[in-house]
Amino acid sequence: MARKTNYKFEKLDRERRKAEKKAAKAEAKKAAMAQNADSLAPTDDDQPAERNNDDTLSE
Repeated sequence: MARKTNYKFEKLDRERRKAEKKAAKAEAKKAAMAQNADSLAPTDDDQPAERNNDDTLSE
């Protein structure tokens, strides 16, 4: 005789795997956003050089 299927267990297992996958994607996205934010953050080298205003006309 064939074994009775356990649909509840299978559904819970699918939902657990789906939740794990969703959490992994969220973690990867969070890490990517943090890495992207770090690479876009201005550094001292990215700042424009200060201009010397000695060349302007004085009144």
